[in-house]
Amino acid sequence: MKKIILPIILIFTLILSACGNSSESKNGESPTDNKKEEMMTYQSENGPIKVPAHPKRVVVLSSFAGNVMSLGVNIVGVDSWSKMNPRFQDKLKNAEEVSDENIEKIMALKPDLIIGLSTVKNVDKLKKIAPTVTYTYGKVDYLTQHIEIGKLLNKEKEAKAWVADFKKRAQKAGEDIKAKIGKDATVSVIENFDKQLYVFGNNWGRGTEILYQEMKLKMPEKVKKMALKKGYYALSSEVLPEFAGDYVILSTDKKADNSFQKTSTYKNIPAVKNNRVFEVNQKEFYFNDPLTLDYQLDYFTKHFLNK
Repeated sequence: MKKIILPIILIFTLILSACGNSSESKNGESPTDNKKEEMMTYQSENGPIKVPAHPKRVVVLSSFAGNVMSLGVNIVGVDSWSKMNPRFQDKLKNAEEVSDENIEKIMALKPDLIIGLSTVKNVDKLKKIAPTVTYTYGKVDYLTQHIEIGKLLNKEKEAKAWVADFKKRAQKAGEDIKAKIGKDATVSVIENFDKQLYVFGNNWGRGTEILYQEMKLKMPEKVKKMALKKGYYALSSEVLPEFAGDYVILSTDKKADNSFQKTSTYKNIPAVKNNRVFEVNQKEFYFNDPLTLDYQLDYFTKHFLNK
């Protein structure tokens, strides 16, 4: 009798063991631990959408890579502008460069979430690959935008904490800078891009949000008139002195044609003559995400205060 019972017990034990193992995923996680299968509803600007509660493989098609990375979420595909940013290279070394035209390449990356601007193409095709959320640039301010992405990634608390801390640091730096340069001193943000000069308003990256919105530094009247509403204004090198403030943040690419800096028109601008032009790498200054904003704030603090 004992010889019969023991094999039965052994078989029953093996069955239980097999059932237990089948409840685990291939990577050893149980279904309750496999967070990428959990979904939540995100209220996007286009209506409610089901997205992963804990995304693990995100594709960012425009602008928001720094927001996603700052919240500790993995990116597997990213836009060319983010990929070429020297300050993002280490974090994005394993991410593939993609665009809204690379449908097959994006599909091969097996993303669980796709993020981009409202201007991205092929949205219907992208939605078939993974939940796709788009944002209209400028619809909300740059800090609210980060909080929105925090909500999307189920990290609203972390996003709000960073925003509160950043505002405090930026506003304190602004007070220190105004105390040194004078409350009426003006600052311009100018960029040389593709053989064209641009001056920027208060919400077009390149540090404009920090300088004008948080630090409350003054914008030259000509810049306010021509660039504030649209966000930017294209100008010729001949009229550049009209748009240059007491201080100039000059965004350039060292490999581009910067011959305008050799002209007498440029050299005679007061900010140039007084050594008040702070030249920055446009590839590093382009965005207004937390990683870039922290870098910009540190740069402005050091250069304005000679630290």
